[in-house]
Parts: sequence; C-alpha cells; structure tokens
Amino acid sequence: MQCFRTLAILVATLFSGTALASDSYSVPRTEFGVPDLQGVWNFSSSIPMQRPLKYGNRQFLNAKEIAELEARSEARDEASDAAIPGTGVDEAYNDFWIESAGLGQERLTSHIIYPINGRLPALQEKAYRPILGELPARPVRSALGATFATDGPEDRPLSDRCILGFNAGPPVNPSFYNNNIQIVQNQDHIVILTEMVHDARIVPLDGRPHADEAIGQWTGDSRGHWEGDALVVETRNFNGLTHSFSRMGSSKNKKLVEKFTRVAADRIDYEFTIFDSDTFTDQIVGLIPFYKVAGQVYEYACHEGNYGMVNILRGARVADLQQK
Repeated sequence: MQCFRTLAILVATLFSGTALASDSYSVPRTEFGVPDLQGVWNFSSSIPMQRPLKYGNRQFLNAKEIAELEARSEARDEASDAAIPGTGVDEAYNDFWIESAGLGQERLTSHIIYPINGRLPALQEKAYRPILGELPARPVRSALGATFATDGPEDRPLSDRCILGFNAGPPVNPSFYNNNIQIVQNQDHIVILTEMVHDARIVPLDGRPHADEAIGQWTGDSRGHWEGDALVVETRNFNGLTHSFSRMGSSKNKKLVEKFTRVAADRIDYEFTIFDSDTFTDQIVGLIPFYKVAGQVYEYACHEGNYGMVNILRGARVADLQQK
C-alpha cells in the first residue's frame, strides 16, 4: 500500500502546473448525481506509448520540439504522396485510412507517465518476451513482428480472428484507426463499447464482488465505483491467453485499474495502472486523453465481413498445391 500511495503522490505532482484541465470547469452530471461520461470519444494519438530515450524524465515537449515534429510529419506526408501517386491501391493501407491526432500545445513525450522515465519497467526473468521472426504458440496474440502459420484460422492473430481488437484493450491503446469508444451509463452500470471488434464491456457499479477467479475472460472481469468525480474501474480475472501489456508476459495474474475523469466539455482524461508482478518489476501508469466526437460508433462487423481470413487461407492452400 505504501508503494501505491507514493505512486499516487508522484502522479499528482506530474499533473500539477500543467494545462490538463480548467479549474473553472463544472462537470455535467446525470440525474443520479454522478459525472456524465456518456457519448462517443476518440483516443487517436501521435504520442508514443514509451518515451524516446532523448527526453529522459521530461513529460512534456516544448514549443520548439512540437514545431519540429509537425514539420517532419508534413514532410513525410508530402514525400509519401510524391512517391506513391494516385489511389495507393498497391498498399495495404495508405494515408486515407490512418488516424492520428494533432500534437497540441501540451503534448506528452509518452503516454506512459510512470515509471518516471516513461518506459516499460524491467521484465521478470521468466516473463514471456517476443522474439522477432518466431512462430508463436496458439493463440497468436499479436500481429506485429512475428511469422504466422496458415494451416487454419487458429494460427492467425486474435485480431484476425475477430476475438479482440488490436487497440481495444483493456487498457485501450491508440493505433492506426478505429480509435473510438462509446460510453453509456445508468445508475448501476457503465458500458464501455470499443469500435474495434465491437466489444461491449459491462461494468457493474453496485458493489457486487468479482466473479470467481477460476472464470477467466478475454477482457477480464470489471467492477466500477466513483472516487469523487473519477470513475474507477478495476479489472481482474483475465484468461491468460493475452499479453500482460505491450506484447510482454501473460495476463493471467494481471490487475488493471482505470480512471475516467471528465476535465472539459470535450475531454476525458483516461489513466490506467497495470499491476502484474509476474511480468514486470514495477507498476505501469499511462495517461491517454479522450476527445468528444460529434457522431456515432457504427458496428464493426468483423466476422460478418471477414473475407480476409478466408482469402488468407485460400491463398495458403494454393501455395501448398504449387509446392507439390
């Protein structure tokens, strides 16, 4: 407990003096008297999850660094357009599909804010770590940096199989596109709907205990409560068939605490803390801003439209025949 209290003081110190929220903002409330978090929110980001080493323990960029990053980003876009004219049909994804956010005037150097260097803590000696080019065991958890078999759908990553979205978490993790969630609430429950694979996490607020620890789930078992104006969601009972975080370790004994705090009419600050001593030697705290979207989340009909899986396996069978 002493470690957790120290961490809370550290995070509060990091936030003090920053322009994360206006002191004069009055949080809207539901008819039940709690903060109203409802709506569609976007968590796109141009910020890396881990802090580049050159920034050390510095949490925010200065104005000069922001301008330099913006200039480099524009130059990359222009170079890409010049090198690949037209519609870009020869690419898996062109810039049309990629969703990112403006840098802003208070841009974080990383989404990880603890450890204070903004980087993942050291791994435990026996924790799983990916090896470039390896053929992972089933289930394949991540689509990045690995070689996959194509004997059957079980050999494809979880996102290919429409089991979990690659940015949906929990905790959520900004990626190329579909960085949207919708929050619906009543007196006793919060529903957190992620666009990617259209997963709805139903979070009871009535104080009921967690399910038996023997019942593991892909996105864990969540319970919520209010601490002042912050919604706090604690999730445990992950099934161990996903990574703990950032493709490392196993989620089997992970505990996740998320905080949703509305700080402006168009913004929620989303903070997550990962407790997993089986995988990491310290806690991990991240901060991701959510911004209000004037629109809807449409169904991500992954299985219903998953022609990619069929065609991947069909292509593999053709390749098998050609090798005979």
